[in-house]
Amino acid sequence: MRILLGLFIVFTAFKTNAQTGLGNFQEIENQNESYIQIKTDNAHLRIEICSDALLRIRNSWDGIFEADEPYMVVNYDWPATSYTLTDSEEQLILQTEKLKVAITKQPVQISIFDSEGRLLNADASAGNYRDNQHVGVQKQLFPDEHFFGLGERMDFLDRRGKKTTLTVGRGEGLPHIIGAYNVLEANYSPVPFIMSTRGYGIFFHTSFTSTWNLGHSSNETYSFEAEGGELDYYFIYGPDFEAILDRYTSITGKAPLLPRAALGLHVGTYSGGTWGHEEKTSDHYPVDLVRKFRELHIPIDILHLDSTWRIFGKNGGSGATTFEWRETFENPEAMFDSLYAEGLSMVGVHVRPRFDNGNTLNLLDQARKAGFVYPEPNNTGEFVNFFDTKAVDWWWQNGAKRLADTGAMFFKTDEGSAFGRKANESNKTGPQGPEIKRLHNLFPLAYAKAPYEKFQEYNGMRGMNHTREGYAGIQRYPFIFAGDWPSEWQYFEPVIKAGLNIGLSGVSNWAHCMGGFEHVADPELYIRWTQFGLLSPIAHLFGMEHPNYKEPWAYGEEALANFRKYDELRYELAPYLYSTMYENHLTGKPMMRALVLDYQNDPNVYDITDQYLLGNAMMICPVVTKGAQTRTLYLPQGNWINYWTGAKHTGRQYLNVLCPLDQIPIFLKEGAMIPTQKLVQTLDAKTPQEILLNIYPGTESTLLLYDDDGKSLDYQKGRLSTTAFSLTADEEHIRLTKKELKQAYKLENRTYRYLLHLDHKPQKLWLNDKEVNLEGTTSEDFSVTYRDGILNIGSGIQKELFSIRIKP
Repeated sequence: MRILLGLFIVFTAFKTNAQTGLGNFQEIENQNESYIQIKTDNAHLRIEICSDALLRIRNSWDGIFEADEPYMVVNYDWPATSYTLTDSEEQLILQTEKLKVAITKQPVQISIFDSEGRLLNADASAGNYRDNQHVGVQKQLFPDEHFFGLGERMDFLDRRGKKTTLTVGRGEGLPHIIGAYNVLEANYSPVPFIMSTRGYGIFFHTSFTSTWNLGHSSNETYSFEAEGGELDYYFIYGPDFEAILDRYTSITGKAPLLPRAALGLHVGTYSGGTWGHEEKTSDHYPVDLVRKFRELHIPIDILHLDSTWRIFGKNGGSGATTFEWRETFENPEAMFDSLYAEGLSMVGVHVRPRFDNGNTLNLLDQARKAGFVYPEPNNTGEFVNFFDTKAVDWWWQNGAKRLADTGAMFFKTDEGSAFGRKANESNKTGPQGPEIKRLHNLFPLAYAKAPYEKFQEYNGMRGMNHTREGYAGIQRYPFIFAGDWPSEWQYFEPVIKAGLNIGLSGVSNWAHCMGGFEHVADPELYIRWTQFGLLSPIAHLFGMEHPNYKEPWAYGEEALANFRKYDELRYELAPYLYSTMYENHLTGKPMMRALVLDYQNDPNVYDITDQYLLGNAMMICPVVTKGAQTRTLYLPQGNWINYWTGAKHTGRQYLNVLCPLDQIPIFLKEGAMIPTQKLVQTLDAKTPQEILLNIYPGTESTLLLYDDDGKSLDYQKGRLSTTAFSLTADEEHIRLTKKELKQAYKLENRTYRYLLHLDHKPQKLWLNDKEVNLEGTTSEDFSVTYRDGILNIGSGIQKELFSIRIKP
């Protein structure tokens, strides 16, 4: 025991001695309206004042700061912020309206306080340091501090006490019989960003592999470090998580609006022949598939053809893209025409980032000769050099545009993690060397950006790239899915965690292969997973097992009825989902929200990984246990209404609820206003003519209903419509008002129907200041009925103001 302790002490001392901190203060080198720069014994420290709540802290060891990069960060030009700098013998004090930064001089360390003097964050030990090729920061860890974020992680929600390494990849494989991939290592879309319950966020602006030790080694300190590059991080004050996400996405970019149809059902297909069955593919299979959805009245909008649409090439096999149709697709153009004739909004195809030679096209040879592959020794490169705009243009003109001209409207960009790492379908690793350590995590961004922008320009409408891998900033290109997780119960909840974590990391437009990707699903699992999938931000159905795939009719009548029920619910919820997507576009707040996002001061929610808010009003509680007839859930602060039964419950309590197989528990916030529309089979560009506003009175609330043409980029020019609803309630009255805030997009003949869910029949109703008979009234302007607890008010007039007297 004594020997082991002695070894531990020696090791710790060596590690500490190997670190070089900033040392002592020497002088203020530079100060202007945007930053201050300090020279220390060992380095140069720059603090940029981006806003009164946002600081960029940079550290150069040689006095040279790196140039701005365009992949993670899109905003470097911040307006000047008023601040003061006070210099004393012991410290410098930099103060903005919201933050006070104290910089001690011997040694140089940073402590940050809010405007009330509460300590938010402070350096510990060496503070900023360099250790061989690593750069990092050590910080104090407070007893009540918890962390959330780090991207699409499937392991944990609360990251306190955990040590996590971030680099794009799927993790080490496990034998398929027990589960394909490792949920503890899966890193499809890491994001070097955390939010602390103390009211701040940290965005580590690095593309190198980073390690986050968030109290794993000590209860008193935490650290984050990168395997190279400059030490560069943003300190983001909230204090609430919503404000932190807004500021983080003001750095890395807001998500654009997807086409409205992207809120409809997405289906992927291997065109009848998955791996090992490629000869069974045909251009008839996708058309017949969509026709069956139509015949069964299952709404659908988006289809993508996965890998087997193309021939596998002579150099990269199934792991590269030839851009050449498989012989079994006799007339791809006619296939696309037929698919669009069935009412699909967009059809896309799956690609990989490496060129290959096919039977008639030799794009790999041409790209190598022209210098448009990323360089590898002896001109062996295969990866499209997506970092080079000329290479991107050549890739589009000679490869991608061939598919666009045939009818494809977007790509599913797969294998972004293979740049510098082992790929799925080959033992190749792509380019290697020091520069790849910097570019590996950036490659998925450049890869997704290229088709997103090219198709957007070509189609003359909003882009919609579908990708698996990402990094900080991927929300701009603009939706990702969780990867190829098997159809086993053990992966169901980890996939939910992935959605919660990526939402807490600035990415809203997220999907997963509902029902799982590989293996034939247990029908019960299929039902439970599709309930969750159809109430996810993007609803994506795709599987590889032959011949069932994940088509709902392959899992029995009960599964088919369940799928149709929740798909129809999703299409009815389109106005609610679209308005929530608009909120994300403005603020960065995701559609799928871990409870901690809205209730960060409630420790009960820190580890809840099987509940989430969908938008502002709906709490979704997936059932992740096989055979469950009940499940326990947690209701946060406030009052909640069981969507299925109408029962009301107070918050801050655990609840055990029934969950028959056809019901996923859903709870609504008291005061919820949920806009819906009548069921349609496709969400095309037409805005709904009638909005059904479901109202659950009880507390004050607001709703911003968003409309535009659903397709074009005109919303970026302000051609949109927003309508504000305000609900107030007291013991005697319920009042609702409607106000049209912006009408640059004209809503033709829009009408509203108000569905008030009440405990009992009210005493009186006033509509536009006129008393209305509650026994059933109909006129040119409105209609009123009351039945089964719902007061139904239909109105075609523009001004709506009604008041209901609850008691006589």
